[in-house]
Amino acid sequence: MQNDPTGRALQLLSLLQSHRFWSGAELAARLEVTERTVRRDIDRLRELDYPVDAVPGMYGGYRLATGAHLPPLMLADDEAVAVAIGLRYAAEAAIDGMEETSLRALSKIELLLPHRLRRRVSALRSSVLAARSVGDDVIDPEALSVLAAACRDHEHARFDYRGGDGASSVRVVAPHQLVTAGRRWYLVAWDRDRDDWRTFRVDRMQHPRLVGSHFAPREIAGGAAAVVAAAVGASPRVCEGRIIIHATPDDLRDVLRFVDHNVIEQHADRTVVLVRGEDLGRLAMTVARIAHAARVTVVEPVNLADTISDLARNLTGASL
Repeated sequence: MQNDPTGRALQLLSLLQSHRFWSGAELAARLEVTERTVRRDIDRLRELDYPVDAVPGMYGGYRLATGAHLPPLMLADDEAVAVAIGLRYAAEAAIDGMEETSLRALSKIELLLPHRLRRRVSALRSSVLAARSVGDDVIDPEALSVLAAACRDHEHARFDYRGGDGASSVRVVAPHQLVTAGRRWYLVAWDRDRDDWRTFRVDRMQHPRLVGSHFAPREIAGGAAAVVAAAVGASPRVCEGRIIIHATPDDLRDVLRFVDHNVIEQHADRTVVLVRGEDLGRLAMTVARIAHAARVTVVEPVNLADTISDLARNLTGASL
């Protein structure tokens, strides 16, 4: 039997935070007290501003309701470790403004962790490294919120979109689901102008907003994740080139925003980048687009440099 009222209240709160419906008899059995004691403990939690709903009668019971503020959480050991690790990697997610917020929350949780759990979190954190390169796509969390609401409420959304080829368009779609793949976010939506499913990279959207009209949700064969996997893998990038961009890493974020690439080396005045394209011609055009913003030296392959030179000669007044 739990005789300590404070300890019993904490145990009761932990049970209620599962958000299932508990009868008074069930809670009394779990706490090894009488139902009268349970009622007193419930009243004590309410005095501490925990919103506990009660249903009277033979089939009545208790449930922790949604309150006006976030109450302290009771977490099991594994839950606390999972939250700490999740916040650590949320700090590295490509979502604008999330880094500082996640680190603040993480610092509060780590202060409360007992030594044994802090060691587990530290071991996991030191053994796992998330590689993030210059030019990683940063997502506006407000954009994600708008799109998530559109998916939830089946409401049309409008946004300006820039395709992989740089072409801009205004799209009105029926959003279905947000999907993450690697460090990128995609929206799977029914494009009413194309009369088909389409996949949109969220980092290529500008000013997503709700239109105000609603739609009947459609079934999607195979699920949204399969649509994204098919779209991402539909144009395999089999041609690679190593280039030196004579600019600082901070200068390259916008330059590399729409380029399939990996940063190999970073220096104060130059960055070595591995770029990819569907074929040699498209890869040459990608490098030429980069060269419009910063001086570029092609390291390999040799035929990439030759193709770029041919492109420059064929463009009137162009030079690389």
